[in-house]
Amino acid sequence: MTEHTTFAPERLKAFVDAVVAIAMTLLILPLLESVSEAATDKIPTGEFLAEHQGQIISFVLSFVLIAVFWTEHHRQYEKVLRISSPLLWINVAWMLTIVWLPVPTAMLGQMETDPLQALLYIGTLILTQATTLAGKLYLMRHLELTEFTAERLRRGVIGDVAAIILFCIALPIAAWVHVVGYFALLLLVFSSPLEKLLDRVHR
Repeated sequence: MTEHTTFAPERLKAFVDAVVAIAMTLLILPLLESVSEAATDKIPTGEFLAEHQGQIISFVLSFVLIAVFWTEHHRQYEKVLRISSPLLWINVAWMLTIVWLPVPTAMLGQMETDPLQALLYIGTLILTQATTLAGKLYLMRHLELTEFTAERLRRGVIGDVAAIILFCIALPIAAWVHVVGYFALLLLVFSSPLEKLLDRVHR
C-alpha cells in the first residue's frame, strides 16, 4: 500500500473494536484463574476478595482506562472519511499498546510493586496516548481525510498533550512514592484545567 492509497474506514473501525474487546476480556483471565485455585483450596469468598484485592483493583483500573481510550478513538475516527497507509500504521501501533496492557495489569495485580513495574504500566498508557496524539497530528496535516476542522483537531491535540504530561508526572510518583502508588493516576482529574492552561499558552 503506497502513501497515496486510501480505503474506507469501516474495516479499520471494526478491527479496532474487536481488538479492544479482546484486550478488555483478557484483563479478567488472571482473576478467573485465581477463582479456580481458591475453589480448589476451599477458600471462603471474603478471604478470596481480601487476598486478591490488588488483582481486582488493577482489573477495574485497566478496564476503565481502555474504555476511555476506546471512547476517544471512536470520537477521533467517527468523522474520518478515508484511511491512508501512515494512518493505518498509527492505528496498528495504538492497538499494540492496548493488547499489551493486560500484561502489566497482571503484574500490577499479582507481583510486588517496583519501579520497573510502574514504568511498564504507566509507560504503556503514555504510549497509547502518544499514538492517539500522532493520529490527530497526522489528520491535521491531511484534512482531506476527515470532516473535522483543524481547530477541532487542535483542541484534541492539546487534550492529548495534557494527558501525557499528567501520566509523566504520575509515573515517578507511582514508582517511588509507595504510600501513593497508582493512586497517582488520579492526577488525570486535572486534565481539563491543564488543557485550558495549555490552550492559553498556545494562543
